[in-house]
This record gives sequence, structure tokens and C-alpha cells, in this order.
Amino acid sequence: MKNDAYYKSEDLKKFGNITEWHKKLGDKFFDYYGEVFAEGALTAREKSLIALAVAHAIQCPYCIDAYTADTLQKGVDEEQMMEAVHVAAAIRGGASLVHGVQMMNQVNEKLM
Repeated sequence: MKNDAYYKSEDLKKFGNITEWHKKLGDKFFDYYGEVFAEGALTAREKSLIALAVAHAIQCPYCIDAYTADTLQKGVDEEQMMEAVHVAAAIRGGASLVHGVQMMNQVNEKLM
């Protein structure tokens, strides 16, 4: 059976290959990425959970796969993961709704 999915989970393993077509920038990205996820004011576990929530907000299936596995490895349980996803959903929904103020401002201007 042919796999016609646009996103192929096996492509996640190819992420490191982005350096092939522009090594300098690819290496800079991975240096930055590694530094971002290093222990700091936030633990690696906390950063992974944030990444999982952001992955859902931006709807990146590769990131969802990667950070689901990463958070599990770091001891995050299912309830914590789902709570993080709900936080992302609430922020994303709120961001859409707050733009309603812009619409309301425009309606008020046009009806005055």
C-alpha cells in the first residue's frame, strides 16, 4: 500500500541533513538549538514540555513526534502532556479572540 501522507515520520530522522545544502547556517542553527535546550533557568524537562506545547500550537507533526518522545523520556506523564496541550490551545484560541477587538474597533469607526 502506498503511503501518500504529506508528512512522513521517517523524515524527522533527516532533520540533521539540513546542513548539507548550507553547512554554515545549518551548523549555526544546531548550535543555537542545542544551547536553547541546555539546562539553564529552566530544566531540560521543562523546556521539552514547552516545546511539546508549542509544537501543537504551530501544528508541526515532526515536532509533536519528537517532543512527545522527549518528554516521555524525561519523565513527563500523559496528564502533564495533555495539560500542556490545553495551555497551548487556550493561548492560541485567546490570540484569535483578542483580535476580535480589532474587528470591533473597525466596526465602531465605520458605523460612527
